Amino acid sequence: MQRECLLLTQSGHRPLFWGWVEAIRYNVLGGSGETARLRQRNHLFGGRFAVRCTRAAADAGRLSRPYLDEGRLVLPGSIPQSSERRRFCRNVNVEYRFAEGDVSRLPGLAAELVRRNVGVIFTATTVSALAAKAATSTIPIVFAIGADPVRSGLVSSLNRPGGNLTGISFFTNQMEAKRLGLLHELAPKVDLIAVLLNPNNPFFDNQLKDVDEASRALNLNVQIERASNERDIASAFEKFEQLKAGALLVGADPYFNSKRALVIDPAINLRLPAIYEWREFVEVGGLMSYGTSLTEAYRQAGDIAVRILKGSKPADLPVLQSDKFEFVINLKTAKAIGLEVPLQLQQRATEFVE
Repeated sequence: MQRECLLLTQSGHRPLFWGWVEAIRYNVLGGSGETARLRQRNHLFGGRFAVRCTRAAADAGRLSRPYLDEGRLVLPGSIPQSSERRRFCRNVNVEYRFAEGDVSRLPGLAAELVRRNVGVIFTATTVSALAAKAATSTIPIVFAIGADPVRSGLVSSLNRPGGNLTGISFFTNQMEAKRLGLLHELAPKVDLIAVLLNPNNPFFDNQLKDVDEASRALNLNVQIERASNERDIASAFEKFEQLKAGALLVGADPYFNSKRALVIDPAINLRLPAIYEWREFVEVGGLMSYGTSLTEAYRQAGDIAVRILKGSKPADLPVLQSDKFEFVINLKTAKAIGLEVPLQLQQRATEFVE
């Protein structure tokens, strides 16, 4: 019997979704005596692929891939014990639907997925989770989002979600104050800090309030510009240049994540020390990031999906809170804009890009 999982999201993070798929592949598929074979159709992140198990003799009695056995990760090359030799295998299809930043497409995409009567739907933004919830009250939905799922109306409580939704929250929209503080430590002498926020973000008002309160507490002057499209972003950076802003905070937002170059390249050109939400910004040239590990969060969400595929009900699975934080600094970018990162910040960084 073939099982299907569908991923619905607004934008971005495509390579990171492999962590979610990986958890399903390793936990749902069978164990010893079988070899997993990945069949890919079209493009891995944009089309469809199916993971299939085919019975085959393991080479010299060894495993060809990792899997979980009673909560223990069995790695390739390990010798399987007798209790690990009778395991089952399931076929799993994973379908992807991306709105490419256009949230108006989400209800239609969600309805399309529901018509397939799939085993579970995974969503990676708050708006996509809300669209999926509106589309079905029966198909299990697993989310991995940066907002508070209770305040968002997704679940009734974290411990007992109720309904057909559960997942993981990393509360990234509530970290603007922390990022502003790190930016102030990096550039304590700047007269004006630029802030870029998306007014279409469901939590824009909260972000605005957090930035305002943090700037008052730190006695900082900030210039907040709103941007929800490419032209707005370009206009905002022109304003920052005119006002001679000395640093930049880019608010947490899926649209900005899908347009990383548009918020990274101008900052470098203006020699603005900048901080972003995810490490993925830093990996492509952004100066700093502070937030939870998306890779780890998606793996955790994959584990939840696996439990559902094996029979657990979303209503009985508590919403998890991601507790792995990353503070990443790109030293190459720091050098390019003529900035020396203070030693105390370097000591607190979890990783450097050089």
